[in-house]
Amino acid sequence: MPHLFSEFRLRDVTFANRIGVSPMCQYSCADGLATDWHFVHLGTRAVGGAGLVFTEAAAVTPEGRISPEDLGVWSEAHFAPFERVTRFIDAQGAVAGIQLAHAGRKASTFRPWSGEGAVPREAGGWEPVAPSALPFSSDYPIPRELGAEESAGLQEAFATAAARAFETGFRVIEIHAAHGYLFHEFLSPLSNRRTDAYGGSFDNRIRFLCDSVAAVRRAVPERCPVFVRISATDWTEGGWDPDQSVELARRLKAFGVDLIDCSSGGNLERATIPVGPGYQTPFAERIRREADIATAAVGMITAASQADQIIRNGQADIVLLARELLREPYWPLRAAAELRHSMEWPAQYLRAAPHGAAARMPAHEID
Repeated sequence: MPHLFSEFRLRDVTFANRIGVSPMCQYSCADGLATDWHFVHLGTRAVGGAGLVFTEAAAVTPEGRISPEDLGVWSEAHFAPFERVTRFIDAQGAVAGIQLAHAGRKASTFRPWSGEGAVPREAGGWEPVAPSALPFSSDYPIPRELGAEESAGLQEAFATAAARAFETGFRVIEIHAAHGYLFHEFLSPLSNRRTDAYGGSFDNRIRFLCDSVAAVRRAVPERCPVFVRISATDWTEGGWDPDQSVELARRLKAFGVDLIDCSSGGNLERATIPVGPGYQTPFAERIRREADIATAAVGMITAASQADQIIRNGQADIVLLARELLREPYWPLRAAAELRHSMEWPAQYLRAAPHGAAARMPAHEID
């Protein structure tokens, strides 16, 4: 059996294989509410054979959205559309996961196909918050420095959203601490210039994330795995780096985190990033080895043999695919065929299955 298609277990959750759908923003909500688009988008990837299907980043407060069209989870009403989604994903044998997020200083910006930079107030924009009043770039909004008391409210927002998510059928909770969003902004000395208990030293810069993780861990049942996505490096001297990521992973494991989702970059407008096939996988491998915690690899993973090798060589425990699953929602089914693994196809699609599976269909049903 290819390692890519072996089962994987965390706490009481068993994943049918090691393939996950990475969180990918759809920018298709009104007032943060999911629509039929989300049902089809997420459901299709579950039908396609992924073992784990993540929602896009879901903002725990209205001000935590990247754009006005982002997904939100700041009220019970926001979870109602997901009851149908999680039931469907579960029925396909996949695990439903949700990524909880706050965009920090990168909030109140246009979705990619509607413009660039800050959304003005008259068009639905708002004042974002950040650890320090430093904009991401010249055309992004200038954030307001987050007050120490406000941070406690945000921690509670993450915890409340996590509890509601589990009640709605999500069986994995991921906290988004990567890509230059709020938690990452606290972690990096390049975006965190605070002089209080949340800035300066390594222990201070990780405090907000660790406190929030602890709140989420308390809010969900013991059987529910908690992931944290991090940017393992800012790709810039003097910024957040792999050494700090390893130590953070050790600390997060002690708070009950089960897996580190290893991405990189996103916190600085200009950074030289050596993008290429599997360019972030070494971070997952190092953190897995040195922090003794499960990891997910993500970034330019496109080929079945590449994904299988990552798992086979112990570089990560799960591979998360993003753009490749937008191009090909049924990639896991094709990957199984390429790796000569017998993977169960949806009965409705058997006529298209390889290796003679279509022969099991009545002759008049084969086109």
